Amino acid sequence: MAATSRPIARARERLGSALFARVGGQDGPAIRSRVHDTPGPRWFPPGAAIRRVHGDASMYVGGLRALLLQSLHPLAMAGVAGHSGYRGDPWGRLARTATFLAFTTFGTQDDAAETVARIRAIHARVRGKAPDGRPYRADDPHLLTWVHVAEADSFLAAHQRYGARPLSPAGADEYVAQSARVARELGATDVPVTVAELHAAIVRYRPELAATPAALDAARFLLHEPPLGRGARLGYAPLASGAVALLPRWARTELGLDGRVTRAVGPLAGGLATRAIRWGTQDMRPTSHVD
Repeated sequence: MAATSRPIARARERLGSALFARVGGQDGPAIRSRVHDTPGPRWFPPGAAIRRVHGDASMYVGGLRALLLQSLHPLAMAGVAGHSGYRGDPWGRLARTATFLAFTTFGTQDDAAETVARIRAIHARVRGKAPDGRPYRADDPHLLTWVHVAEADSFLAAHQRYGARPLSPAGADEYVAQSARVARELGATDVPVTVAELHAAIVRYRPELAATPAALDAARFLLHEPPLGRGARLGYAPLASGAVALLPRWARTELGLDGRVTRAVGPLAGGLATRAIRWGTQDMRPTSHVD
């Protein structure tokens, strides 16, 4: 290796290791090994659209967009604010979400089913009342469907904008149908299976959506108060800008995020952030991610 390339390689290794540590948590290496090295049938075969989407660096942008969009359902946001500990343990929540996606997308059928069963058991215990007095349950099929719709729309939108290999229209429909399987396993109902149905589902939920004080607080935390050091925040800012720019304009307006700078700079910033993440993690990605 040329002397000039060694510092670049070390920088890439540091970036990749830092990202993996944040997303995977302390058990990340063991989980990655189990997901990708355990023999057995999977829910989704190599080359499946869901594996392409969930294995791409654009998921970092899509995940943040999903959290912002999900927060606009007052009952879903009440459950997050009351039970998820996103402020007290944001990295733990991120690691748990990443683990769920890894097992259900890439893991064996047995591990995927076990992961879903564990999440369903947790959901069964989460219930309460929103500030307006309405009761909520985390296992409510209607709320589960909203959470899924927001995630599928966000992951797909980020992949189509920032992904290394955007999907064809048929591939995008395949992604929605495959992600719907996971949602149904979790207890969601009336789950969209095409892009058109996905967009129609968001329209159906629109009358229920609003930026509550809890949603606005979550947006401030996610975008302006992430638990990161000063240097890491410099890298996080373009990722966050890209996620906001991908939101539907009505959602940005609800959250008070529809500024001209975001609309103009956000897509470019999101693209740069995604390419940097892809560069930093390319040597760490298991071959099963690259379909």
